Amino acid sequence: MNTKEFIEDLRSRFPHEPEYLQAVEEVTSTIADVYDQYPDFQRVNLLERLCIPDRIYTFRVSWVDDAGRVRTNMGYRVQHNNAIGPYKGGIRFHSSVNLSILKFLAFEQTFKNSLTTLAMGGAKGGSDFSPRGKSDMEVMRFCQAFVNELYRHIGPLTDVPAGDIGVGGREVGYMYGWYKKMTREFSGTFTGKGLDFGGSLIRPEATGYGNVYFLLNMLATRGEDVASKRVAISGAGNVALYTAKKLISLGAKVISLSDSDGSVVIDEGLTPAMFDEVFDLKTVYRGRISEFAEAHPDKVKYFPRERPWKHLGKADIAMPSATQNEIDADDAKALLAAGVTAVSEGANMPSTPGAVAEFLKARILYAPGKAANAGGVSVSGLEMAQNAQMDHWTAEEVDKRLKGIMADIHQQCVEHGTQPDGYVNYVKGANTAAFLKVARAMMAQGVV
Repeated sequence: MNTKEFIEDLRSRFPHEPEYLQAVEEVTSTIADVYDQYPDFQRVNLLERLCIPDRIYTFRVSWVDDAGRVRTNMGYRVQHNNAIGPYKGGIRFHSSVNLSILKFLAFEQTFKNSLTTLAMGGAKGGSDFSPRGKSDMEVMRFCQAFVNELYRHIGPLTDVPAGDIGVGGREVGYMYGWYKKMTREFSGTFTGKGLDFGGSLIRPEATGYGNVYFLLNMLATRGEDVASKRVAISGAGNVALYTAKKLISLGAKVISLSDSDGSVVIDEGLTPAMFDEVFDLKTVYRGRISEFAEAHPDKVKYFPRERPWKHLGKADIAMPSATQNEIDADDAKALLAAGVTAVSEGANMPSTPGAVAEFLKARILYAPGKAANAGGVSVSGLEMAQNAQMDHWTAEEVDKRLKGIMADIHQQCVEHGTQPDGYVNYVKGANTAAFLKVARAMMAQGVV
């Protein structure tokens, strides 16, 4: 079965999973020529085995709210592929969570983890539970009920979850505490833990910092830097905030942020004091980005229920860091018209196929999330290493390793994605490098 036949078959089998199908088609369309060079891959039906998860756990999560009412949510864990290491991937708590989204994320995670050079397979999990508006005790009770179903299927050498949208240090701590109680062991089963019980320095910052490090490597291929560049960011979670923090420290102008209610555009750029204000608003007070706009009516423009991409004026770089499919073809055209010459994705698959086509046609620097946002899982891997050694590395050591990993991922993309005319197709480069590593491991281990 060639790649085209495979995609047609997959669409007929999973017609109601658009995000999953989109992710698989994006990868298979770029590796088709490589895959067809290996007859042995087709002989053992490797592509289908790689794209369909090893196993999926689906379960009910019942918990009690502060009013004493019993609530019910769905829980999932998609263990996609462990050919190169134990399953590794975050847990997402958000009302939009469904199986299609988690299958796409687990699929992407497999390739992302392959690029890091660390021994990690791919997985993802989560629930349609939203922590927004819940008390700490409600979040704790939900996390404990969630892990009560999941704990049998995870472990430091089996499957190592982490955080994602809606799951930060608080949620990881609650889940790890219950896991420890149920298993009676203290191990590195979760990453993103608190520093007092096995967490790694730089882990909260890692995805945002890593994205900036990848961007710096891309810009260097054209003799450029980020200083004085106008950078549009979406999102206001860990990824977006730490991307902004690192950019500001390097002299860039951060001109936008967003959350699920709307977007803000700061034409003169976030000052360090304004950044601190937004950071506290989102991480301490769990407020909305509109509150930041209301506090600065003369400097900040607020666009309710809209993404920032069409409201930027002039921009040099875009770093989408919110969620999947947040940039469509029209948004991409607006970014290009605004002067954007580089896009580095902090979120997973934030650009639709139409948007990606526009970026590649314009021959700008475009880094897909599986390469650019791999810093988070890379430092999760470093946290696993520290836990295994019962060791704790300095922030400088972790940051140094993170920079090295992102530089290595960039080099893999250049090696496999450079076209005859010299243009680097980072999409093809990332997909090809990641695919070949996982494929070789699967071939070596037989049909399992």
